[in-house]
Amino acid sequence: MTRTPVPAPSVDALRHVVDGRWANVRDETREEMGRHGLSADPDFTSEQYRAWVLEALKVLVASGRPHTGFDPSVGGKGDVGGVVTSFAMLAYGDLSLLVKAGVQWGLFGGAVQVLGTARHHDRYLRSIIDGELLGCFAMTETGHGSDVQHLHTTATYDRATEEFVIDTPHPGARKDYIGNAARDGRMAVVFAQLVIGDQKPGVHAFLVPLRDENGTVLPGVEVTDDGRKAGLNGVDNGRLAFSGVRIPRENLLNHFADVAADGTYSSSIENETARFFTMLGTLVRGRISVAGGAGAAAQKALTLAIRYGEQRRQFTNPSTGEETAVLDYLVHQRKLLPALATSYALQFTQDDLVARMHEIQAPGKPKAGAREQRQLEQSAAGIKAIATWHATATIQTCREACGGAGYLEENLLPALKADTDVFTTFEGDNTVLLQLLAKELLSDYGRTIKKGNPLGIAPLLGRQLASVGAERTGLASLLRRIPGVALDLGDRKRRTALLRTRREDTLATAIRHLAPAMRKGNDEFAVFNASQDLLLTAARAHVDALVEESFRNAIVRTTESSERGTSMGTDASVKGLLERVYDLHVLSVIDRERAWYLETGRLTAAESQTIRPLVNELCVELRPHARLLTDAFGIPEGWLSAPMLDGPAPLPVEAGVADVVAAG
Repeated sequence: MTRTPVPAPSVDALRHVVDGRWANVRDETREEMGRHGLSADPDFTSEQYRAWVLEALKVLVASGRPHTGFDPSVGGKGDVGGVVTSFAMLAYGDLSLLVKAGVQWGLFGGAVQVLGTARHHDRYLRSIIDGELLGCFAMTETGHGSDVQHLHTTATYDRATEEFVIDTPHPGARKDYIGNAARDGRMAVVFAQLVIGDQKPGVHAFLVPLRDENGTVLPGVEVTDDGRKAGLNGVDNGRLAFSGVRIPRENLLNHFADVAADGTYSSSIENETARFFTMLGTLVRGRISVAGGAGAAAQKALTLAIRYGEQRRQFTNPSTGEETAVLDYLVHQRKLLPALATSYALQFTQDDLVARMHEIQAPGKPKAGAREQRQLEQSAAGIKAIATWHATATIQTCREACGGAGYLEENLLPALKADTDVFTTFEGDNTVLLQLLAKELLSDYGRTIKKGNPLGIAPLLGRQLASVGAERTGLASLLRRIPGVALDLGDRKRRTALLRTRREDTLATAIRHLAPAMRKGNDEFAVFNASQDLLLTAARAHVDALVEESFRNAIVRTTESSERGTSMGTDASVKGLLERVYDLHVLSVIDRERAWYLETGRLTAAESQTIRPLVNELCVELRPHARLLTDAFGIPEGWLSAPMLDGPAPLPVEAGVADVVAAG
C-alpha cells in the first residue's frame, strides 16, 4: 500500500486536538504544575514522603482546582469534567499525590456529595473541599474486595439512643488498603450491612469519625498501618476495624435510603440489588479518574522512552559508518509506536467518557435516565480495565526499551512502573470489571428481547446462527476465498467492520453458551463459570470497538473544525497524521486478535499475512513524527527531567558487537 508522506503539523495544533474539550483546564494545570514543581525526593522515607504529599495536597487546595468539581452551593464551580481532567494530569508528576487527592476529593468528598443530602453537604463538604477534614473511603474488606454487596461490616440501629453501632465481626471484615487511614484521615465513609432488628436491607454508607482534632484515634476504632508497598508510598494506606463504635442516626448518607427515629426504613428504590447498584453507580467518577491517570502515566513513559530512543545509538550502519539511533530500528519502533497509537486512542476515548459523565453529573444538567447512567457505568468499567492494563504493559515495554537506564530510579520509569501496578486492581479488579461489563451487555440483550424489539434482536440472532454455521461448516472461511469477496485491509471501513463483527460475534457466542443456564434443572453457576472466558472475550471486544469509534469520531471532529476555520485543528496536517496513528492502532488490535479472525473465518490466511507488513509500514512512516506525537501530550518539562535524556553517549564506532551488548 503506497501512501503519501504525512507533513508534520505544528505541535500546538496537534496538542489542541489532543487536549480536547477541556484544553483550557489542561493549560491551566500545566502552568500550575510548572510553577509549583511538586516533585518528591526519591530518597524520602515513608514518613517523609507521606508528610510531603500532605503538604502538596495543600498546594492543590490553594490552587482552587479541587473546588471546581463540586456544586456551586458549597463554593464549587460544577465543572465535573474539568476537575477529572486536571486530576488525571497529576499522573505526569507524583502518583502518590494523585491517589491521595483522589481519595480526599474523588472518593471521600464525592461520596458525601453524591450519597449524602443537604444535612451532610452543609456540615462537611466545605471543610472537605478545603482540605481541613481529611477522610477515607472504607469499602474494601480483607475478605470481600470485589463482592461489596456481601461485605461483613455491620451497622446496627439502636432505637433507644437513635444511633448506629458499627462493628467488625471478624478479621476478614476489616476495611483494608484504605487510603488516608494510617496517618491523616479523621473521618471515613464506611460501607456496612444495615441491620434494623430482623430487617437487613443491604449495604449502606455511613460517616464514621476515626480521630479527634489532635489526631488521636477514637475509642472503638482500630487503625493498622499497611506499611511499605510496591509503590505509592506517599499514601498512608491502612486497615480499619470497629468495635461498638456509635454514630448518630444522621450519619447515614441518606440520598437513596433513610432510617427514621423509630427505626422505620424507607427508600426510593424498593429492590435491594437495584438500590445497591444505583448507589455504586453514582461513584463512577472514581473509575473514570483512574483510567485517566493510567493513560497519563503511559504517556509519560512513552515520552521518556521515545526521547531516549532518538538519542541512544547502537551498532554501526555499514553504509554511513555511523551508529544508528535505536528508534530507527524497526523492532524498536514495533515496541513503542503501536503503544503510542493506542495511547492516542485511549486519550480520545477518555475524553468522550469524561464528557458523558459531565453531562450526567454536572449541576444544572437534566437528570439522566437509567439507560444513560447504565451505559456510562458499562463504559467506565471497560475503559478502566483496558486503560490500566495498557499502562502496565506500556510502562514495562518502555522500561525495557531504555535498557539499563530505564532500570535506574533517577530516570523515572521504575517509579511509574511501581506506582501504577495497583491500578489494575483498585477501583475494581480488571477481570471482575470486564465480567460486570459482559453481564450488563447480556442484560441489555435480555431487555431488548423482553421489549420484543425486532430491530434490536435480529442482528444478534443472525450472529448466533452465523456463528453456529461457521463453526460447523467453515462456510465463512470458504466465502472469503471466493475472488472479489475479500477486501483490501487498507480499507478503513473494512477494518471498522472487523472490530464491530468481533464485538457482535463474541457476544452472540457468549449468549449461546449461557443459554443452558435458563433451562430447568441445570446448574446456573456451573454454566456461568464454564463460560467466563467467553464473557471476558466479549467484553474486551466491546471495548475495542468503543475505543475505535472514539478515535474515528475525534478525527471527524478535527476535520469539521478545520473546515469551519475554528481554532481546534485548523492545521489540516493534523488530520493526516491522526489518520495514520488511527490506522496503526486499529491494525494492531486486529493483529493481536488474528487467531480469532482466522478461527472464525473472518479473515483468510492470505489476508492475515498482510497485517504485520502494514503495521511495519506504518511504524516506519510514523517514526519521524514520534517526538512530535509525544510532545503533543504537553507534559511539563520539569516532570520529564531524567539524566538519561541529558545527551547522547555514543559508543566508539570500532567497538565490537560483544562490547556493544555488554554496554547495554
